[in-house]
Amino acid sequence: MMSGIPSNRHADASGPAEEDVLLDVRGLCVDVDGARGPIRLVNDVSFTVRRGEAVALVGESGSGKTLTACAVMNLFATPQLRLAGGEVWLEGRNLATLGPAEMRAVRGARVGMVFQDPSSFLDPLMPVGRQIGQALRAHGRREGVEARVLELIELMELPQPAQTAAKYPHELSGGQRQRILIAAALAMDPALLIADEPTTALDVTVQAEILKLLVRLRERLRLGVLLITHDLGVVAQTCQRVNVMYAGELVERAEVGPLFGAPRHPYTQGLLRSVLGRSTRREALFSIPGGVPIAGQWPVGCRFHPRCPQAEAGRCDREAPALQDEAGSASRCHFAADPRILHAWDAAEHSSQGVTA
Repeated sequence: MMSGIPSNRHADASGPAEEDVLLDVRGLCVDVDGARGPIRLVNDVSFTVRRGEAVALVGESGSGKTLTACAVMNLFATPQLRLAGGEVWLEGRNLATLGPAEMRAVRGARVGMVFQDPSSFLDPLMPVGRQIGQALRAHGRREGVEARVLELIELMELPQPAQTAAKYPHELSGGQRQRILIAAALAMDPALLIADEPTTALDVTVQAEILKLLVRLRERLRLGVLLITHDLGVVAQTCQRVNVMYAGELVERAEVGPLFGAPRHPYTQGLLRSVLGRSTRREALFSIPGGVPIAGQWPVGCRFHPRCPQAEAGRCDREAPALQDEAGSASRCHFAADPRILHAWDAAEHSSQGVTA
């Protein structure tokens, strides 16, 4: 793993000011041990999160979003997974160089994480207030724990904090359980909150309430938020900048407005068209053809080319495109500078190559 000065010190002029950068991830790589050697699952991913800003990692399942988030915390589900390269700068410290004990001190204290399924992370046999308190006690806090727990429950906008703290998870709704997880993640007043699909298991109305809560918390606490999601509708409501991942690589990044208005990568365009739900040329539901390739079996050249409506034989299936930066945005496409790429799927539909479902 690389070390040295924080990489936000040499960010380009279009990037965020150094003093605003909370998290600066550079060249992040994640490997898993395979029968024939290591397999690269996440390759050379870089992004930043400023204080008080929400930044999204989006893409289909299997794109590497959650693995990237886990790599930031160096917290993997199996020892076969590991951070294989890159730098993870948080508040001036390269987390990639820290040992296990030092990382345990960072997790929860400076970085909180909210997982997508509260039922998997809340103990059904323990009152939720006690579970929030565990996060405090794990970092050595012994005094004022109960008062802090009630303060957090009130911050989550849950009614009757004392009564809520005494309840067990099964006595709360799905949305209330998610709020308890958020409270536990914020117990030590971290600077960065990582939220991994925090609204996936919730119905639409509760989902909207949780998203509004996250926005209010970010503004009130000046939190940096890294939001992992496949839902671009969620991104539009909550985030300022977007990083689009595909097959373990970053394929596009931009501010929310420019990305939604004029995406430069065909994959991003396909995701947006899927959100809109219909083809622009005929009354039919739209989906991107094919699926995300299996890790370790990446296509040669551009990893998206087997699904891309504008793939050029002899180039896209042979040459891996670089991530091309321009005016604060970036796209991993050979034709990112070609204005015609803005209408990649329109051209495919016009030639009867579009796919509907």
